[in-house]
Amino acid sequence: MSLSNNLSKILIIDFGSQFTQLITRRIREFGVFSEIISHKKIKTSQVNKENISGIILSGGPLNVYENDKFKFDKKILKLGIPVLGICFGHQILSKELGGRVKQSKHREFGLATINKVRNSKLTKNFFNKNNTNDVWMSHADQVSKMPKNFKVIGSSKNSKLTIIENVKDNFYGVQFHPEVTHTNKGKILLHNFVFLICKIRKNWSSKDQKLELIREIKKQVGSNKVICGLSGGVDSSVVAQLLNKAIGKNLTCIFVNNGLLRKNEETQVVNTFKKKLKINLIYVNAEKEFIKKLTNVSDPEKKRKIIGNLFIKIFERYAKKIKNVKFLAQGTLYPDLIESRSVTGSQTSKIKSHHNVGGLPKRMKLELVEPLKFLFKDEVRKLGLELNLSKDIISRHPFPGPGLAIRIPGIITNEKIKILKEADYYFIKALRDHGLYHKIWQAYAALLPVKTVGVMGDNRTYEHICLLRAITSEDGMTADFYNFPKGFMQSISNEIINNIRGINRVVYDVTSKPPSTIELE
Repeated sequence: MSLSNNLSKILIIDFGSQFTQLITRRIREFGVFSEIISHKKIKTSQVNKENISGIILSGGPLNVYENDKFKFDKKILKLGIPVLGICFGHQILSKELGGRVKQSKHREFGLATINKVRNSKLTKNFFNKNNTNDVWMSHADQVSKMPKNFKVIGSSKNSKLTIIENVKDNFYGVQFHPEVTHTNKGKILLHNFVFLICKIRKNWSSKDQKLELIREIKKQVGSNKVICGLSGGVDSSVVAQLLNKAIGKNLTCIFVNNGLLRKNEETQVVNTFKKKLKINLIYVNAEKEFIKKLTNVSDPEKKRKIIGNLFIKIFERYAKKIKNVKFLAQGTLYPDLIESRSVTGSQTSKIKSHHNVGGLPKRMKLELVEPLKFLFKDEVRKLGLELNLSKDIISRHPFPGPGLAIRIPGIITNEKIKILKEADYYFIKALRDHGLYHKIWQAYAALLPVKTVGVMGDNRTYEHICLLRAITSEDGMTADFYNFPKGFMQSISNEIINNIRGINRVVYDVTSKPPSTIELE
C-alpha cells in the first residue's frame, strides 16, 4: 500500500516488532484502513493530517537509548494526531516527551495481571469486574517517570506505569501487546483507540481490498506480461485469480510438479485453472529433477534452498519461452516474510527461510509481484471469495512451498514420499468425514526419521513412525494443537497402519507455537 492512498487511515510506525502486522490486521478487522511504514522511512512531510486519523508506534527489540539503531522524527508528535505507543512504542513516546525509561529490575515476559487505576476512553470495557485484566508482556525496560501532563491508567506488579495517557494531547502508551490473542480484551483497547479517540469511520472491506490490489497490480505491471508460480494452494490460487482480473491474458501460470505435492494434487490444479477458470497454464512435471537434487540431503535449510533455487531455475527455463515477460508473481504472505526478513527493513529476527522469499538468484531477470505480502491467511481467504474462487479452494489448509520435503525430516526417498502421501490422504479424509476439517487451521501427516519395532499378527515389523499434527490458529503467528476426542485418534491410527505398508506407529504432536513452529522443518 502507498502513502498516497486517499483513504482515512491509522498509520503504524514499525520499530521491528514481529507483531507489527498483527496491529494492522486487527484494525482492518474493524473495517478501517491501516498501513505500516518503517521508522527509518517515515518523515513528517509524508504525514498528511487530512487522511491520517491516528498513529500507532509498534514494539521492537531495541533500547530507547540506542540512538544509533533507530530513527524517530519527534515532530510527528506535534501534528495534533492521536498517538498510541505499544511496548517499545510506549517507551519511545515517553522518552521523547520528557519522561524516563530504565532497565526493569524484574523483566516481564508472558502473561501479567494489570490493575485499573482510573477510568479512560482507551480502557472502556477493557478491565474485568474486579478491575484487573491479564495481558501479554514482552519487555526488559520500562517507563520509570511519566512525561508532564500524563496520568496512570493501569499498573502491574513490576511495571507501575503500564498504561498512561495525556488526554489533552491525545497521547496514550501501553507496556503490553494488545494486538496478540494472549492479551484478554486486547481488541477492545485497540477498538477504543480507533473509534473513541481517533474517531475514524469504517472504510475498509474485502471488496475495497480487492479493488486496491487490482489497481496496484495494474500500476506496477502496466502492459507487461507476468508469469505466476501456481501450486494449487490458497495463496497462489488467489494470486492467480487476482492477476487474471487485473491483466487477463497477459498472465501465464506455470505449475511445477516437484514430486512433493499432496496425493492427486497435480490433476486437481490442471482441472481447476486450465479447464475451469480458463487461465493460461503451463504444466511442468519435474518430479525426477527435484528428487535427484534432494538425494542424501537431510539438513532442512539445504532442502528449502535446493527446492527454492531449482524452482526459480525451472521458471527461468520456461519464462524464456514466453516473449516480453518482465514479472514473476508469487503467493508470499506476511508470516512468510516476518520469519524470513523484516518487511519494513526493521530489526526483526530471521527464523527460517521460505522458498518464496529467500535465495532468489541474482541472475534472475524478472521483477517480483507479491500482492498478498501484507496479508494474513484469513484475509487471503476472504479475498478469494470476493474473487469468486470456489470454497473448496479457499478453505484448503495451508501447504508449505517445499511441500512434503519438510514433512520428511532427514533424507528423502521415493518410498517415503509414497508412504507419506497416503498417510496424509487418510488423515485429511478422516477430518472431512468427521466434520473436523474446517475447525482446524492446518493439519498434516509427517514421516519421522526413525523406525520402531511393531507386531502385526504373529510377525515382527520394523517400520516408520507417522506423526500427525493439527493446530488451531487465527493467522499462523501463534498456534495451539487441536484436542481430538480419543476415539478419533484411535480410529485414524488404525486406518493408517492397516492401509499403508511401511508405518507401524502413529503419534500426535501436542506442541504449541511458540515454542515450536507449525511445520517440522
